Amino acid sequence: MESEKSNGCPLHGGGVAAQSLVGHLLAEVVGSQHVYGGDASAGLLDVWLIDDRGATVHVTTRSDGCLIVEDSEPHTGYDMGDSGRVTVGAIGNETPFADHIGESILAVREEHEPNTGRVALELSFPKGRIRCESWTGDLRLTLM
Repeated sequence: MESEKSNGCPLHGGGVAAQSLVGHLLAEVVGSQHVYGGDASAGLLDVWLIDDRGATVHVTTRSDGCLIVEDSEPHTGYDMGDSGRVTVGAIGNETPFADHIGESILAVREEHEPNTGRVALELSFPKGRIRCESWTGDLRLTLM
């Protein structure tokens, strides 16, 4: 994988310049997940990072393996009929971001693949790092 290269996804463009997150204080984390038969899926579909100034950055994946990072407000949940529903709400305590709410983002590192675009975003906080990545089309958040 190539690192620190600013090439965008061939299908979705470049999205937000990840370096713009540096210096922002993480105030809240909102997420969406698929719920079917009363049980939530194992992972999140989307994460919105909200800073102390009210700016919101949306992190999600696409089936082509691209990690999308864009300026976007959380959408509302929706019903998918027999396939369940998607819920959206505050999830800070349920993610690796829980220990970093109230901390400043000190540094950002991206990873790209030539045919896919951005595949990973690593955020550094005073007390650790979190890696957001596209893993076979799923969003994976890992405490580093």
